[in-house]
Amino acid sequence: MRARFVAKLKHWHPTPIIPIGTAMQPEFQLAQFQLAGPFDARRIVVAMSGGVDSSVVAALAAKTGAEVIGVTLQLYDHGAAVGRTGSCCAGQDIRDARAVADRIGIAHYVFDYESRFRESVIADFADEYMAGRTPIPCVKCNMGVKFTDLFQIARDLGADCLATGHYVRRVEGPQGAELHRAADPARDQSYFLFATTQAQLDYLRFPLGALPKPQVREIAAELGLAVALKPDSQDICFVPDGDYAKIVRKLRPDADEGGDIVHVDGRVLGRHKGMIHFTVGQRKGLEIGGQPDPLYVIRLDAAGKRVIVGPKAALAVSGATLTDINWLGRDFAGPLTAKVRSMAKPVPARLMDGQLLFDAPEYGVAPGQAAVLYDGDHVLGGGWIASTQSAMAEVA
Repeated sequence: MRARFVAKLKHWHPTPIIPIGTAMQPEFQLAQFQLAGPFDARRIVVAMSGGVDSSVVAALAAKTGAEVIGVTLQLYDHGAAVGRTGSCCAGQDIRDARAVADRIGIAHYVFDYESRFRESVIADFADEYMAGRTPIPCVKCNMGVKFTDLFQIARDLGADCLATGHYVRRVEGPQGAELHRAADPARDQSYFLFATTQAQLDYLRFPLGALPKPQVREIAAELGLAVALKPDSQDICFVPDGDYAKIVRKLRPDADEGGDIVHVDGRVLGRHKGMIHFTVGQRKGLEIGGQPDPLYVIRLDAAGKRVIVGPKAALAVSGATLTDINWLGRDFAGPLTAKVRSMAKPVPARLMDGQLLFDAPEYGVAPGQAAVLYDGDHVLGGGWIASTQSAMAEVA
């Protein structure tokens, strides 16, 4: 089916786009897509999720005069998500992407990757929770269907680049393309793109990396796009109501097997109703009242079905073991900063033979999450947190 679409698209010619008004600043001209002219000889594929960000990218691409093709991957269809906006890659969002493409006069096609997404992202999400780890499905999605399958579609179409609405910057460095944090720290998405390969980075374009979100919405409004005020998509698109446990339980019926809640000093404090309800650093929902001090989830023992809890001091770790490290760009030796959660600030650290060593104790570092490494704003790469080293001796 994809081959038939590709053959058809290679002979498609775009209709004229609507004029772009005063919200368009000089930085949105040809250089924004880092392609050599003439642009009327270029073809740009834009990944369109139906949100305001990718919609504006499609409009900016069309502004260059290049041939622009919008592509949406249908990734899931979970009942309530079908009609819900802000879910990304399903239902109403696909219809929004199509409406935007019609509005700016570009071709738009939808490819069904639901089964691939279910196997590579949703099933992995469930397995990670069952193993006592805290997954990041957005990274797995980027590593799989978005930055592998979508890449192949764009290349099959003969595109010169694949543009997305991510808030990161692609900078041409002395040794090739580099990945940098977005100019707006509040919107930066570099944490979710650490696994991008150098070959992918060479082909990708991120036109929104230098923009604040309000300006992106202003551009969408100036264009008369209906998505200008559309809410942002939630972090995990395939969980319509935020109930992660329900998704895991549906795929893994034994997910609700209970076990002991154990203090780091070895005392059994109570019982839990399934490890899928807990993550490292969690404080609420332990249901073990009568404790003199607040308790946090310190680690999860999947083999023994135990939730290990303790005081906040027990959350401190001195280092973490990283696996599947992806290194981008130039050789680097020396101090760096590491971000161990999507909402955390990068902290000083060192990387030695796969061991990430923090300059000061770090809290809430969870196996299954990623550690993304930076030299200033430059993303050096990152890896998956396999285990952590406590900064204090545990009895249990």
